[in-house]
Amino acid sequence: MTNDNENEAGISKEQRILRVLRKVLGNIVKDATPGPGRPSPFSDNTIADIRDLFGLIAEREKELAEEAGLNTEARPYYTDQPRKSSVVTLHPGKKDKKLN
Repeated sequence: MTNDNENEAGISKEQRILRVLRKVLGNIVKDATPGPGRPSPFSDNTIADIRDLFGLIAEREKELAEEAGLNTEARPYYTDQPRKSSVVTLHPGKKDKKLN
């Protein structure tokens, strides 16, 4: 288990448990995933249960974030990713003629 004290400052014990559970479950799936063309060591029911567990973890993490007043709609993005909006600077045009 890595020590992420700076990332875990201010989060509850339940949030830490959920993070570790998600991380460990993901590592188990990654380590047990067979190479191409090889059968999965997990049954279809186990795969469905793992998906359900990831879903439950995500739902509870979202509930805890909402209770803490955190933005749950934020999504990661690349710094070079085009933005959906852009700033447009408006400059007054040159006045060629004076209006009387």
